[in-house]
Amino acid sequence: MIDLVTSWVAAAGYLGVFALMFLENLFPPIPSELIMPFAGFAAARGELSLLLVIVAGVVGTLVGNVVWFELARAFGADRTRRLCEKYGRWIGVLREDLDKAEATLRRWGPLAVFLGRMMPGIRTVISIPAGLIEMPRVVFYSWTALGSTIWVGALALLGYILEEGYQHIEGYVDPIGKVLVVLVAGLFLWQIIRIWTRKPPAA
Repeated sequence: MIDLVTSWVAAAGYLGVFALMFLENLFPPIPSELIMPFAGFAAARGELSLLLVIVAGVVGTLVGNVVWFELARAFGADRTRRLCEKYGRWIGVLREDLDKAEATLRRWGPLAVFLGRMMPGIRTVISIPAGLIEMPRVVFYSWTALGSTIWVGALALLGYILEEGYQHIEGYVDPIGKVLVVLVAGLFLWQIIRIWTRKPPAA
């Protein structure tokens, strides 16, 4: 299983890593925790460069955040909230998620953007309230780049390091890899079900 997924990532190349990380920041159910370690595996096997894998992942992350941040700035608070109410079920970002992220952002400021890059479920959403409150672009992009580099780099490096001992633990890792794939698919379905069955907040 791990060999198969790693070969897919290697075949996709740096553009594939970029595209997957870009999508991960548009649609939260696609996890960077799965994408980057496999890219690190491919780098350890000499199929990709570890540095370029990290660069592709970070750039994909930044571009994905640019979309949400700039759209939120352009649309403004009221229209963005209405869009979340109308289409949030399709993109995985509901208004109540947005409210929670905005409260966190107002409390912690740029630090929330930095730490949010490493928190599942917050990574994408935090960009929207940052745009709504019109956080200065230099501040937002700087803290996003820093947090993303640490997170993406750590995941890729983890995959790179683990591959070196892969032959010794292959018998254990492959079953675990299959379980992880099933869990990721289950989490994806759970996220969709949770969003579609959640009752709208009372008016």
